[in-house]
Amino acid sequence: MTTLFDGYRLGDLALPNRVVMAPMTRVRAAAGGLATPSMAAYYAQRATAGLIISEGVQPSLVGQSNPGTPGLYTDEQVAAWRPVTAAVHANGGRIFAQIMHGGRVSHPDTTGSRPVGPSAVPAVGEVFTPGGPRPAPTPRALDTAEVPEHAESYARAARRAVEAGFDGVELHGANGYLISQFLSSNANLRTDRYGGSVSNRIRFAVEAVSATVAAVGGARTGIRLSPGGTFWGVEETEVPELYGALLTELARLDLAYVHLEATTGEDVLVDLRRAWPGTLIMNPVLPMGPKQTGRTEADHWLALGADLISFGRGFLANPDLVERLRTGLPIAPVDEATYYQGGDAGYLTYPAYQYTA
Repeated sequence: MTTLFDGYRLGDLALPNRVVMAPMTRVRAAAGGLATPSMAAYYAQRATAGLIISEGVQPSLVGQSNPGTPGLYTDEQVAAWRPVTAAVHANGGRIFAQIMHGGRVSHPDTTGSRPVGPSAVPAVGEVFTPGGPRPAPTPRALDTAEVPEHAESYARAARRAVEAGFDGVELHGANGYLISQFLSSNANLRTDRYGGSVSNRIRFAVEAVSATVAAVGGARTGIRLSPGGTFWGVEETEVPELYGALLTELARLDLAYVHLEATTGEDVLVDLRRAWPGTLIMNPVLPMGPKQTGRTEADHWLALGADLISFGRGFLANPDLVERLRTGLPIAPVDEATYYQGGDAGYLTYPAYQYTA
């Protein structure tokens, strides 16, 4: 039986285990979207993961969702990321950059411009700004001719990611951000070739992934999806059909992986596993939900056919999570107040397990 601690071949990468560090926003970047020495230390501490997927990285200024997040659209940002990837590699790890275009989940106070989206429909709730939470603004609906430029922005960021030393990229197609907005049936009210039918609603995702594959290769490209998820007020109709059609198109591109969140019924997710011929990373519990992924949930999904299992909150407070899982050591709780507060407290201050005589 497959275990979390068996090796796995992911493209050109030999993973020593099947434990993946999930992408998690920590808003510790410096001004200008620059990665920092603290970020290098944070990721290097967790390099025993089979694969690290970075926090969401904006591919353009208009694509930035939250203040304090890093980018991959300037030469300075590429240079700032190089010590991060070098530190992970020096500790024996592997790291993909998650490319995240926030779309409508943004604010002019953060980026200096009005957010864009598939339609002029605001997200539900408040978004983070430099001055604190503010109601989500109504985005500017992209003209048909503008849409390919935003799809291409993922590919441009992917090229910069590889230049910065990342082993690959994951497109953030989940959780109510831009790709997810195009997949949605209530954030996307378009009547052109990017809206309406299932085949039209998946078009932006397919174009973004195709452009990225053309830029850096399929073996360096993954995508994260949240079928049926309702983050930031998105809704999706025809979920099995929508994601079945999307995976059918993506299967032609020989991707490194698809990364699914447990945002819909297990029966739908199992069907999607059967429909996807390549590597599947499974995030077994609802992100930010009441439950945290542990060995039980991981083993359950390995038995259902997942190849790799992603852990989020467990990695924040446990830089040695792989060893704790392997040996049955206690999993330390995370202090939620430190998620986005900045600084090194609650970021670099969680220790490895302390053995006592």
